[in-house]
Amino acid sequence: MRRFLLAIATVISGLASLPGYADSDRSREVAGEFDYYVLSLSWSPNWCAIEGDARGSDQCDSRHDHGWTLHGLWPQYHRGWPDFCNTAEAPPSRRQTAEMADIMGSPGLAWHQWKKHGSCSGLSPAQYFSLSREAYGQITRPAIFRKLDKLVKLPASLVEEAFLKENPQLSRDSLTITCRDGHIQEARICLSRSLDPVPCGRDVIRDCTLKDALFAPVR
Repeated sequence: MRRFLLAIATVISGLASLPGYADSDRSREVAGEFDYYVLSLSWSPNWCAIEGDARGSDQCDSRHDHGWTLHGLWPQYHRGWPDFCNTAEAPPSRRQTAEMADIMGSPGLAWHQWKKHGSCSGLSPAQYFSLSREAYGQITRPAIFRKLDKLVKLPASLVEEAFLKENPQLSRDSLTITCRDGHIQEARICLSRSLDPVPCGRDVIRDCTLKDALFAPVR
């Protein structure tokens, strides 16, 4: 057993000397210290089909007409990302999180995004939510997807093409489309601190390759 533990310790010690290994070191997670943002947009009807309906989420109620909602604005390292950072900023008020529900779907998501990601931005909740809204507003969400009247299957690459067509400032290396459980999940866009498009890190660019991904219509 002692030899086994020594062998494990040797492996860990060796890994720590490898380039990039320190990127996962939790001690790096200092509020305000990161390289760029990932703006994550979620197709709400698909989220509802995968998860929200089972939760009984109000976001999925038919009185809403959510399409591409803001999942979050995430501080990112070139490799890896910080989360749940220690910050001197006070947490957001209920009013502040409620005011984000129009583009995020729910106050609960706004609270969670602040706690996990906003705390690492170095910004106050008001500043972080304002920047998130600004980032969301500067991306044109393709209107064609709101015209669907039934569940369809389509290539994930088609969603990417639609975003690129509507947003000529973006390039393929600053945008990635993700899938989950056979559905189109999110469009993730990499932005600088000043919200200019930048190349995504290799741990962010993970394009969905499905050619028959499910895409549900707005409810």
